Amino acid sequence: MSLHPNEVLLAPVVSEKSYAQIEGSNTYSFRIHPDAHKTQVRQAVEELFEVTVERVNISHVKPKPKRRGLIRGTKPGWKKAVVQVREGDTIEIFEGAQV
Repeated sequence: MSLHPNEVLLAPVVSEKSYAQIEGSNTYSFRIHPDAHKTQVRQAVEELFEVTVERVNISHVKPKPKRRGLIRGTKPGWKKAVVQVREGDTIEIFEGAQV
């Protein structure tokens, strides 16, 4: 399936762990399209942010059961990509929101 780079990367993952990875190993996390694979993620990050990607890892975040009172349901699962960029390269969308 051919995806445009804007369709591959859906959103950055903003958490304490993702910011620790940015500072420690220059690694960024993204929520990605369910049909995207490593090559598409690498090409999308390099094209959109003009950085050099060294490594891409992809994982599936499992759906979790949730309850609100008596009503039971599940939060949907999603696909996550962890991208390591070359030393010295940065992605600006993560830099402005650090707490």
